[in-house]
Amino acid sequence: MKARFGLLIASLGLFVMAAPLFAHHSFAAEYDNAKPIALTGTVTKVEWMNPHARFYMDVKDDKGAVTNWEFELGSPNGLARRGWTRNSMKIGDQVIVDGYMAKDGSNLANARNVKLADGRKLFAGSTDDGSPQK
Repeated sequence: MKARFGLLIASLGLFVMAAPLFAHHSFAAEYDNAKPIALTGTVTKVEWMNPHARFYMDVKDDKGAVTNWEFELGSPNGLARRGWTRNSMKIGDQVIVDGYMAKDGSNLANARNVKLADGRKLFAGSTDDGSPQK
């Protein structure tokens, strides 16, 4: 009886730990590959954490107004395999990003490529390959 109860508790624990995996979203649920975007700005924050790394940057428009944008990247492990390190982008760096806007029109985008301050262009781990949707 104790063994069955222990097995039940262990199984419940595994289920609870796996629950966040079910909350992961697809690219198409949040971003629109028909709305590409290219922005240049100054990095204000970098979050190197799972399931997706993120960074924020200030972008100036033609009139000088500054808007802060959030960009979703791939996972830290996936980015590391593509040449990124935790220190690839630093606060204050000027970067150029191309990616895809959020469907809700907010200042959120899924980054596809990032041209870093040192001139390197790195693939940002976008789950969209840029091909037209079917």
